[in-house]
Amino acid sequence: MSNKSSNTTNVPEAKEAMDKFKMEVANEIGVPLTNGYNGNLTSAQNGSVGGYMVKKMIEAQEKQMAGK
Repeated sequence: MSNKSSNTTNVPEAKEAMDKFKMEVANEIGVPLTNGYNGNLTSAQNGSVGGYMVKKMIEAQEKQMAGK
């Protein structure tokens, strides 16, 4: 495993879309995420955003694999 920070985007061209997706997910689940520093949020709040993003990405991939 590399020593890169875990918050980097593997596909740099997708960074803007991933940031937008993160904000959409945060809004959807009621986490007051802002651009920039979010140290005022709990790790549970931040983790819920990441976890829900993964859930939605897996769901989208499953639909694509199923031809839907």
